[in-house]
Amino acid sequence: MEETKGPLPSLDSPVRRRFLGSALRYGLGLTALWTLGLSLSDWIGPTGAHDRSKSLSGPFDWSVPNAPKAVAVVTGSHRAACFAEAMKALGGMPRFIASGDRVFVKVNAAFASPPSLGATSHPELVEAVVRHCVDAGAAQVVVSDNPINDPASCFRLTGIADAVRRAGAKVWFPESRHFQPVTLPDGQYLHQWPSWTAPFLLADKVINLAPVKHHHRAGASMICKNWYGLLGGPRNLFHQHVHEVIGELAALFRPTLAVLDGITTMMTNGPTGGSLADLKETQTLIVSPDPVAADALGASLLNIDPHKLPYLQHAQRLGAGTLNLEAVAIHRATL
Repeated sequence: MEETKGPLPSLDSPVRRRFLGSALRYGLGLTALWTLGLSLSDWIGPTGAHDRSKSLSGPFDWSVPNAPKAVAVVTGSHRAACFAEAMKALGGMPRFIASGDRVFVKVNAAFASPPSLGATSHPELVEAVVRHCVDAGAAQVVVSDNPINDPASCFRLTGIADAVRRAGAKVWFPESRHFQPVTLPDGQYLHQWPSWTAPFLLADKVINLAPVKHHHRAGASMICKNWYGLLGGPRNLFHQHVHEVIGELAALFRPTLAVLDGITTMMTNGPTGGSLADLKETQTLIVSPDPVAADALGASLLNIDPHKLPYLQHAQRLGAGTLNLEAVAIHRATL
């Protein structure tokens, strides 16, 4: 970038007018995309089959035997490079994905908004994760979510659809006929709840890939909260018990890997945001087989004590992972 010298251009100068015009058009563009997303919102998800004979009982566990009790924390700005470094620290992707595995990558594609707003999984990281799976010999990689907004718009505007296509995988939009009721035995809330089951029922391994965001109800939206996107039905009914439900979701779905993107963190107005002013460059990527430990480290990016996030306490109590970071090896690297 060239450094300019001399007095700043006046308000009436052509340079200043072009700058102000570009900034205004960019802001209006972001607002239009965000408004489009809201207009396509579906706040009550598919309910699928009501036949209780098709009900499924968890937990659904895709963890690998002898997975390291470890977390990789990489500081940098390039997501693909940070993910490569994190996997190197954890022993390499083949330690988690075997030749011939069918892999489901659960992204956060909840909103029809551009990646610059930080409300969804970033396409650069989605592409990197898929490529590592393919390179490890995965027979099939499917990327999916059950968004709040129209699924086709969400996957297109977030850039995730193009990223998945470039990496050689496929996006699976939710289909009502493939929702089935699921139950967490001994759970208080997740009983016979319609869920987007098809992608994970066909998978040998599951990767949960989420951004770090403020959340106005839960305090934070990270890995454990990302499972909310598998729920169908009137999931807004859970809002009054959001912490208990997130804790139960973490116990119900046990991923192979948790990939938490804090390269850019949504510090305020989550989970949707809508303004660049909500974001902070925190330049941190966290990867672990333990979703609770990953979220505990991610909470620090939001300046939150993880022990003050009730859903993490619930998740730990239900055996989904540990909040005790002294019990896991933390590998740190800076790029």
